[in-house]
Formats: sequence, structure tokens, C-alpha cells
Amino acid sequence: MANHKSAIKRIRSNDAKRVDNRYYAKSTRTAIKTIKKSDDSAEQKTLLPKVSSMIDKLAKKGVIHKNKARNLKSKLAKRVLRTK
Repeated sequence: MANHKSAIKRIRSNDAKRVDNRYYAKSTRTAIKTIKKSDDSAEQKTLLPKVSSMIDKLAKKGVIHKNKARNLKSKLAKRVLRTK
């Protein structure tokens, strides 16, 4: 257990941040799955910018690595733009 006040506060704030990060990461994964499962190409094209923005935010906050974000966005764009 932490002995200093600042260390105790850091533990509390890290727990809160972890919960937030898990929520944002899970909601982004759900949005990605929604795009992948959708059969309507118009719906996919409208969702792509929103999901790309969500992925960028995760990378900016350090929840996921920037290269993983690039790979996810690239694969999604290929998938959406390939379907007709």
C-alpha cells in the first residue's frame, strides 16, 4: 500500500482513468464491428469518419499505439471503399 498522500491520490486517479480508457476502447471496438457487419455500403461510408475519429482519439490519449490506429483505419477504409 502507498504511504504518501500523493501516491494514494495517484492510485485513485489511475483507477478512474483505467475505467474511462476501457470504456472508450470498448465502444470503439463495438463501432468497428458495426461497420464490419453492416451490409449497407452507404451506412458504412457514413460511419467511417466517426469511427476514424474515435480511433484517432484513442491513439492521441495513448490508449492504443499510433501504428495500431493507422492499421485499423487503413483496413476499415479498404473494406468500406472496396464494397459496392
